Amino acid sequence: MKPIHRQICENIALAVRDRGGCAYYVGGCVRDELMGRSSLDTDVEIHGIAPGELGEILSSIAPSREVGKSFGIYTLGGDGSGIDVALPRREVSTGEGHRDYEIEIDPWAGPAESARRRDFTVNAMMKDVLSGEVLDFFGGREDLSLRRLRHVDAASFVSDPLRVFRAAQFCARFGFTLDDETVSLCRDMSVAALSAERVREELFKALEGSVSPSVFFDVLVCCGHLREWFGEVESLRGVPQDPLYHPEGDVYTHTMMVLNAAADLKHRSSDPVSFMLSALCHDLGKADTTSESNGRIHAYSHEDSGVRFAGALLERLRCSSSQKRYVLNMVKLHMKPAAEASAASKLKKTNRMFYDSVCPEDLVLLAEADYRGCGGTLTYFPHGAFLRDRLARFRQIMAEPPISGRELIENGAEPGEAFGEYLDYALKLKLAGEDRASQLRQTLAYIRKRKFER
Repeated sequence: MKPIHRQICENIALAVRDRGGCAYYVGGCVRDELMGRSSLDTDVEIHGIAPGELGEILSSIAPSREVGKSFGIYTLGGDGSGIDVALPRREVSTGEGHRDYEIEIDPWAGPAESARRRDFTVNAMMKDVLSGEVLDFFGGREDLSLRRLRHVDAASFVSDPLRVFRAAQFCARFGFTLDDETVSLCRDMSVAALSAERVREELFKALEGSVSPSVFFDVLVCCGHLREWFGEVESLRGVPQDPLYHPEGDVYTHTMMVLNAAADLKHRSSDPVSFMLSALCHDLGKADTTSESNGRIHAYSHEDSGVRFAGALLERLRCSSSQKRYVLNMVKLHMKPAAEASAASKLKKTNRMFYDSVCPEDLVLLAEADYRGCGGTLTYFPHGAFLRDRLARFRQIMAEPPISGRELIENGAEPGEAFGEYLDYALKLKLAGEDRASQLRQTLAYIRKRKFER
């Protein structure tokens, strides 16, 4: 916790104590501190103070903004200080999913009852802001030591189906194992009516914050809830692969191994979340294209088919247009780096591949993750040196200004409908590695030829 956060929280706690109340750190910041992890957010819960009185206290200490009067939550600092102050409350579901619910504020509920409404025991611990005493009513500390994720209260837990996905991302991020009884509760919950934004948020937390994001999906499989939101991934389970190239097993197993390899590489990518989504989606087309002939298993053109399946998944999760563009492009091209490197392809072919990519550097990273996801023991990427050398040459070539329409006109070309064709031809010469003078000379010759043909 930042020192400035701690000081603000202590000032709040002192003012609350003077009025007969008490302030506690709650939720993730307590859990993270006990785990020896830093926490970006600080959540404080105030007991024994009426809502109107709390607003007066906070406004006297730091700029604050109330997030809906019915919620009893205040955000402190207009500078993104990351401190949320709340009154004890209960969420009563009035509809399906995590969409419709009523909030009941009860400042005098008491710490134990307030902690009972939380999802997991490791998140239900509270720490007195002033004394530092940790209140642990439900065995959260023991569960932390056992790396066990366990629900607090069965009756309240099942009221919020988003907790299925929260369980999955907590297990992925922190290496927890989901308690058997909690698994049983999750299996009986309906998650179909959840909002796409909330499911996406939990997925992104797992993809961004975990060294083994595959756990997120494995937990959903265990809870019987992979199909509702990730049906394309579910369809990979049991899809066979050629054991010569994929000794690890079916396509789902391979995808999870690629996802974990990508997590090890994502810090080098231009867009870590989109990169991880690409690793998740790269082989979705195999569910539609896998076949067997002459004793060998094939998935011809699965990268093309995969674009359609990846698009459906990203649309369901309401991913951004930039994420869709990135991921679909990566899925389309993910086979090319290894193929071109294996064939020691000519410069123009690797240049065209890089030119067609939204991010050539990330495409090479995805190819490495894909390779490392075959067998589980592969850490050396044999195509890396070739691809990095060709990528450096591509960047050098593309740094040179392209042949422009103005240059063509200055050298006698007439503007018209075919001008785009001429510029495309100049680009092909550029990608083939021709120097600039050669590009201009050959393009002008091509224009003269085409004019004569017409």
